[in-house]
This record gives sequence, structure tokens and C-alpha cells, in this order.
Amino acid sequence: MPTARAGPTDAGPPIASVNPTTGELVESFEPADPSAVEAALGRAAVGARRWAKSTLENRTHLLLAAAELLEGEVPDIAHTLTTEMGKPFAQAKAEVSKCASAFRWFAEHAPAMLDEYRVALDGARGKVVFQPLGVVLAIMPWNFPLWQVTRFAAPALMAGNVGLLKHAPSVPRCALLLEDLFRRAGAPDGVFQTLLIGTDQVPGVITDARVSAVTLTGSVGAGRKVAAQAGAVGKKVVLELGGSDPFIVLPSADLPSAVRVGIEARVQNAGQSCIAAKRFIVHRAVADRFIGEFVAGMEALVVGDPFDPATEVGPLVNAAAQADLAAQVDDARRSGADILCGGQTVVGPGGPDHPGCFYRPTVIGNITENMRIATEEVFGPVALLFVVDDADEALEVANGTEFGLGSSVWTNDPREQDRFVEELEAGQVFVNGMVASMPELPFGGIKSSGVGRELSSFGLREFCNVKAVWMA
Repeated sequence: MPTARAGPTDAGPPIASVNPTTGELVESFEPADPSAVEAALGRAAVGARRWAKSTLENRTHLLLAAAELLEGEVPDIAHTLTTEMGKPFAQAKAEVSKCASAFRWFAEHAPAMLDEYRVALDGARGKVVFQPLGVVLAIMPWNFPLWQVTRFAAPALMAGNVGLLKHAPSVPRCALLLEDLFRRAGAPDGVFQTLLIGTDQVPGVITDARVSAVTLTGSVGAGRKVAAQAGAVGKKVVLELGGSDPFIVLPSADLPSAVRVGIEARVQNAGQSCIAAKRFIVHRAVADRFIGEFVAGMEALVVGDPFDPATEVGPLVNAAAQADLAAQVDDARRSGADILCGGQTVVGPGGPDHPGCFYRPTVIGNITENMRIATEEVFGPVALLFVVDDADEALEVANGTEFGLGSSVWTNDPREQDRFVEELEAGQVFVNGMVASMPELPFGGIKSSGVGRELSSFGLREFCNVKAVWMA
């Protein structure tokens, strides 16, 4: 049977956990060498055969046990998240609790969603059954290091698949924490494993015959590479590739709520979210009031130590992310944009010797097509403002991007609500609310934002063989 190829090096450089609040090294790990990767794939293959034959009761028990562990260790697990990627501690605790809730939701609802159903046929009996595919490789990002994994793991494991996690190199401690969580919850050997490997080792795992499917959350470039590699060997993929979500404010909107939620939607997790509101498209009739209150609210946000309860915006994940964001804003400034607030880095609580990776919440207006921010995803606490004359122009601006992940529209006019739900080019439309992911609704995008869905019954069946049965 084919083995995974490590790539041009045996294992690659160390995988480092660096605290973005101070820039200091927390812990370093050696990537798995080819023999360790081969052993993990072997365990996954054996585990997949066994787990596919497990009962739904056994799978439910595993998810409920994982949920209980998370609920009992919220502060300790959240501390790891905050230390490793800078998420404010309150948000980190909320992420841990959200994962526990998702495990419980799938434990309760997946059995019914996996139940076979009968189809009426002339002169025959028909039914549809849902069976696991096998080993699912998950290539996950750092911004929600537990929740992103839970979105794949909870439905995939309930469907009878097993998981191999290749997490982002900046969150190895979170990756190992997840493997340990499932081990302590009672997962049989091979059901959930973490692979600490470099990027150059990933293609060999994707093309290994023992891997049945791949799911990735990441950049458009990374997604297209993975899609090409998986497609070359005929494997199923689910891709969530980011977004530039519009936040549309029309004249009938509740403006105080739109301002308050808009600020939260832009700066949650320091703005490092695929479904963060990034482009604020405001009708001219309410633009002056909305912009004035929005800019004042962004300016008032407290940036600092993510463990300080007063902090509202923590650091970006690393120095490279800080530099990329600063370069995008500087390009807009040079090209004539209006920097209405922010637009600069911030020295963190560690002082000049340990400045961390902070960036001040920023609002930019007068955006033109020649600016990088007009076409690129902006991953940080930077809001882009567009003023439009009517609903037609709002839709044109909202849809005028390669992305199509989430969208938020603020209007109390029922006809406008129906129109924007119908015409927004996005996988999700939230009316008078902030875009969020939840177990009950499918999550995913269109256009360059990806293919496939996570969560809900749609995400559960992505990694199933939807088998049609005809019986004479």
C-alpha cells in the first residue's frame, strides 16, 4: 500500500508556538518524520474500518464525553488559546463552550439525520443510506483553533469517519490538546490524530490511498492547491476559503444596533475571521450618522493584553500578519484613501522590548479600485467604508468581489429583506444580525469562498457515501 511522502526534506524546520502578545517563544516541536506519518496513516486506516462498524450509541458517547471534558476545563483550555494565538480570554472561553455545545448538538441530532429513508418506486423498493467514507484529512487554520476543528470533527466522527488533523503551524499546542481531548474522551486508537507536519509533507498525505477526503479552511491559494492535489486522485474536498463580507446598512435600519453590532462584527478575534464584516456599505441617507458613531466606537476600543478583562482587541496572530495588514493600509493611504481612525501599529503591554503584534482599530473611506484593500481580504481590525445612493448600488458593491461567504443586511423593510436574501451572492445572509456559524445552519460559501458545506445535516453528509439502493 502506498505510503505518505515527506517531500524534499525529512521533516522540515521546527513548528513553533509563539505568544503574539509578547513575541516570545512558548514551545517548539519537531515535525513528524516519514516513519511517524506512515504510522499515523496506518492507525487511521485500521481505526476507520473499526469506527465505521461502531454503533451510533458509541459515537454519541464519544462526543458527549468530549463535551463534558471541555465544559469542565474551560479556563485551562482557553488559556492555551489566548497564549498561542492572542484571542481575548473571554472570547477564548466562549469558543471552548461553543465547541462543547456543538458536540452535544451533533450527538443528539446526527442519528436522525443519518437514518436511511425510503423512496417510492414503481415495481420496486428504494432507499437511501448514509455510510462513512473513511479517513478525512483536515487542514485547519489558527484563528479559531478549536471551533474550526469541531466544525469538521463533530459531524465527521458521528458519520463514522476518522480524522487526521493538520493544524496551522502557529497553534501546535491547540492541535495536540485536541488529540488528547478525544483520547481522554475514549476514542479508539486511530479515530482522531494530530499530524505535526510541514506544508511540504501535506501533498503526500492527500494523495495517500488511505485518505478518503480532505477538508480545508484557509486562503484561496491554499484551497486551490489542495483541490488540485485531491482532484488529481479523485478525492472529495470541502473548502472554506475566506471572504470579504459586506455589512449593508439601509435607511430603515435600527442604526444604534447596526453600529454596535457592526463594531463587534469587525473586531471580534481582532478582526481575524473569515465571516467578519469587512466592507461596510451604507446608504447615503444615513451615512453621516452611521459613520460618525461607527468611527467613534472604533476609536474607543481598548487594545491590549488579551488576559486583561478590559481588553476588547488583542494582538494579531504573528508579526507577519501585522506586517501584511500594515502594508495594505499603507497602500490605501498612499493611493488617496481617507484614514478616519487608526491606521497604525500599537506597542503591546510588553513595552518596546516585547511590542507584540498589535494594530489599532481602523476605518478607511474613499476607497478606489486601484487599492489592494479593494480586492484583497483584510484580516485584522480594519473596516472599509462605501457610501451608496440606493439598494441597487448596494447590491452591486456587495456582489462586486470574488468572494461569497457571508453577508449582513440591515433593513426593516420586508421587501428589501426579501430582495437582499434573494440577490446577495453569498453562502449565508443574516438580516439585522452579525454573521455567525452554528450547528443548526450550513456553513460555507460560493465563488472563491469555497465549495461544500460544514455543520447541519448538509455538513454531516458531505463526508458520507450517499448510497442509493434499488430492490426488485
